[in-house]
Amino acid sequence: MPFRRYAFAVAGSVALLAGTAGCANDTTPEPAPTAAPAPSPDGGATGTAPGAVIPGDSGGVTTTQAEQLCSEMESQLQNWRTYTPTIGKGGLNTVVGSWAAQNGINMIDLIAHKARIDVITTAQCPDVRDGALYALEIPDLATGLIGF
Repeated sequence: MPFRRYAFAVAGSVALLAGTAGCANDTTPEPAPTAAPAPSPDGGATGTAPGAVIPGDSGGVTTTQAEQLCSEMESQLQNWRTYTPTIGKGGLNTVVGSWAAQNGINMIDLIAHKARIDVITTAQCPDVRDGALYALEIPDLATGLIGF
């Protein structure tokens, strides 16, 4: 019995010391100053904060979601330039479809409002949009979207 009491006493003391060890040096770090937001890759054309909703008929897409779409499209531009526009349009549909699925965007609504992709990319990455239009030989991205 004495051994058991001793073990509990030691365990209790260790727990007490461990719990108060963090309080011994009661210095709370100052919050880091918030830095100005980094300029967007397109030179600040959006003028909106990260995570804000893209203005216009974007269907509620945020700048963060739009950046993801732009990044995925940009990574495919060289492929779209290399292959025929017909094959590239299939790639555009794949990129937009998988982006919408990853971001929980209503596909049926997006199909009905294909021009939203043009609104989103014009606001977030006009240079990537222009590159896609040139490579796919289409007047706007909505023209290249068939359906998902």
